Amino acid sequence: MDLLNISKSRYTTKAYDPNRKIPHEQFARLLEILRLTPSSINIQPWHFFIAENTNAKERIAKALVGKYAYNAPKVLDSSHTILFCTKADISEQHLENLLHQDDLHGRFKYEAAKQGQKDSRSGYVNYYRNEKGDVQRWAENQTFIALGQILLAAGIEKIDATPIGGFDESIISEELGLAEQGLIPSVLLTLGYRSDADFNAKLPKSRLSKEDIFTQL
Repeated sequence: MDLLNISKSRYTTKAYDPNRKIPHEQFARLLEILRLTPSSINIQPWHFFIAENTNAKERIAKALVGKYAYNAPKVLDSSHTILFCTKADISEQHLENLLHQDDLHGRFKYEAAKQGQKDSRSGYVNYYRNEKGDVQRWAENQTFIALGQILLAAGIEKIDATPIGGFDESIISEELGLAEQGLIPSVLLTLGYRSDADFNAKLPKSRLSKEDIFTQL
């Protein structure tokens, strides 16, 4: 596995072959890689909605109307589409759930270590909520780490992918009852296999030069 060559060859797919599906075992592996995404203080402030059948993809596509209509075929023709959501706030219950999982997985030798983890997480959450006033933005930043993780994983698995930020957030929120679940929609990801009609597959990759983006201190 050569990550550099994978990074050079993967690209944002613009058209999918609707007749090709990702094998179940391979998609399950992608989801496990997604679940294992790192996050600040292991806060895991996300929830993922998976659409793989026609009805589910049509529900997602309801939010791809008007100026976003060009994205609808990507969802409808994909093998799978994932809606990445972020917790609108970090509740005490979520913090307790995380601490309980840490405990179950044997991360605490002593009770003092458990209390230290609890205090540390609460401190960071309160800092971003009260001092910086942007706990939601901080949480959403973690969700985009998850997006990056699965994009790279898809490239390794030879699966095509498209991150989609252009959708009507109010429509998808209403369709899936996101506000009632304390979630905000962050980004869509379509997965599958490129169509022969995908113009972007034939275009050269374009990135800024290393001189433009790196400064050696």
